[in-house]
Amino acid sequence: MAAAKNENKEKKPNIFVRMGRRLKETFSELKRVTWPTFPKVVKATCVVLVVVVVFTVVVTCINVGFKELLDLVTGIEGIK
Repeated sequence: MAAAKNENKEKKPNIFVRMGRRLKETFSELKRVTWPTFPKVVKATCVVLVVVVVFTVVVTCINVGFKELLDLVTGIEGIK
């Protein structure tokens, strides 16, 4: 009875065959991707950089504000 179960069960290909198939599928999928043009990439990069700079300035201002508030409340001068 145990032998019948083993014969009915499909044998899985080894790990290297499965990895090779996955890699082949990945590359075929990447060929179908519509890649952005260079100007679109530059524009998106600039937008990201501007947003990062704006958030850096905002967080720095909040940090300085909290430091000044802490100095005011505690009366202790921080490191300058």
